Amino acid sequence: MTPALLSVEDLSVAFRQGGRETRAVDRVSFAIKPGETLALVGESGSGKSVTALSVLRLLDGAAHHPGGRILFRGRDLLSLGEAAMRRVRGADITMVFQEPMTSLNPLHRIADQIGEVLRLHRGMGEREARARTLDLLTLVGIRDAERRLTAYPHELSGGQRQRVMIAMALACEPDLLIADEPTTALDVTVQAQILALLADLKARLGMAMLFITHDLGVVRRVADRVCVMWQGRIVESGPVADIFADPQHDYTRRLLAAEPKGRGNPVPAGAETLVEAGPVRVWFPIRQGFLRRTVGHLKAVDGVSVRVRAGETVGVVGESGSGKTTLGLALLRLTASEGPIVYLGRRLDGLSAAAMRPLRREMQVVFQDPYGSLSPRMSVAEIVEEGLLVQRNARTPAERRAVVARALADVGLDPEAMDRYPHEFSGGQRQRIAIARAMALDPRFVVLDEPTSALDMSVQAQIVALLRELQRRRGLGYLFISHDLKVVRALANRVMVMQNGQVVEEGEAETLFTAPRTAYTRALFAAAFDLAAAPAGAVRE
Repeated sequence: MTPALLSVEDLSVAFRQGGRETRAVDRVSFAIKPGETLALVGESGSGKSVTALSVLRLLDGAAHHPGGRILFRGRDLLSLGEAAMRRVRGADITMVFQEPMTSLNPLHRIADQIGEVLRLHRGMGEREARARTLDLLTLVGIRDAERRLTAYPHELSGGQRQRVMIAMALACEPDLLIADEPTTALDVTVQAQILALLADLKARLGMAMLFITHDLGVVRRVADRVCVMWQGRIVESGPVADIFADPQHDYTRRLLAAEPKGRGNPVPAGAETLVEAGPVRVWFPIRQGFLRRTVGHLKAVDGVSVRVRAGETVGVVGESGSGKTTLGLALLRLTASEGPIVYLGRRLDGLSAAAMRPLRREMQVVFQDPYGSLSPRMSVAEIVEEGLLVQRNARTPAERRAVVARALADVGLDPEAMDRYPHEFSGGQRQRIAIARAMALDPRFVVLDEPTSALDMSVQAQIVALLRELQRRRGLGYLFISHDLKVVRALANRVMVMQNGQVVEEGEAETLFTAPRTAYTRALFAAAFDLAAAPAGAVRE
């Protein structure tokens, strides 16, 4: 039998906080052979990432290992000195993280960041490192790689940044690549491309891979074997085909079934129009030269029309940069635009900020990232009541707390928790808090900007069910922006497909999903529902 490249034996990981010890990983064991891909699967908090970070000893000082060993080519990594461990990191074992914007230095150019790995671990000089960096960017499929050498991370798309992270991880041709949710926040077509790229590089370079994800569809695509984690333990493991065909553990069966189901609420007969806009334009000037003259425009939204009725969900789909979010912000008058925007018969375009303020109560937004949109310094009660203070909807603190309590109860949270802080809640609970903040003002029109993209599958299903129930009870109109077409199908009545700032196809949701007319829409659907590689040219990096 082929000996294991990596062997994790009875590993436990605990965190000390405030005199208490919490065990995040409990006696976990698995092995990875050379050239094999093992997937660690489970929801947030199951211990997947903690296990992976333990392999590279990247956990902070609050963590320790009460027991177990991590053997790499027979050497226990937990017993190595820091100098020896640094030689393993980046050379023998490398890691690709979920969010490249937090992993790449925003102040350094791409060539410098990849070159640093080559200089530190391979002793290359400046010129040699630059040539090797160019080869790596080409290897991972970045077009016009030479021009991208001098780019900063913010100048690249999400898919390009993830490719840069993969190039950096492959710089020293490691034996083991750890990929921690590398496709979670990416568009479906870009996700399919990244998965195909990883599979191709693994075959060409002969490396092993530890792939961490909560998406079982991804596991089916990339892995040879899978370990299912729950509450810090591995509850089931085996070949991917066996686990999918005949799961033994209840938790595995729940994961496989945890997908947004059902369809959008039927729109009431004679429903009034809440928002009607268009054609709307949002063009951003491109300035160059010392005098910053305008040499062109980025047409983020280019002549788009949209209508949302009471009780209706209009889904807006497309890849990053297609103009989805910009359209939503324009409808709320949160970004400058041209063209008519009408709310309940009243023209909004041209209104001053002061004139818009009373209408903000009825037009709310829920953002993609509850980590970034909730202040860590404010309690949940303060976050939810902030809009009440601005709009002067509730006069006394007691009235405001009563409204906050009702809003939290409406989204399935315990009102008794309102004095806690965001970091004390899970990702799904934080998104519920963001929804409660919007609902506390009793709005009529809500823009939902990727509200489920970073959530586990089971939590996604819960949020979709919650949004449907709130809409049914309150008659809300939703503009639902997402690249996750499974979620859109479960929630939307009508769908608009955007590409390069324009609507390339729109129609009733079920008709569109059953028989898409354009090649671009078919490419999106193929990537989302089949996890197949998008047709060549569907995505321009």
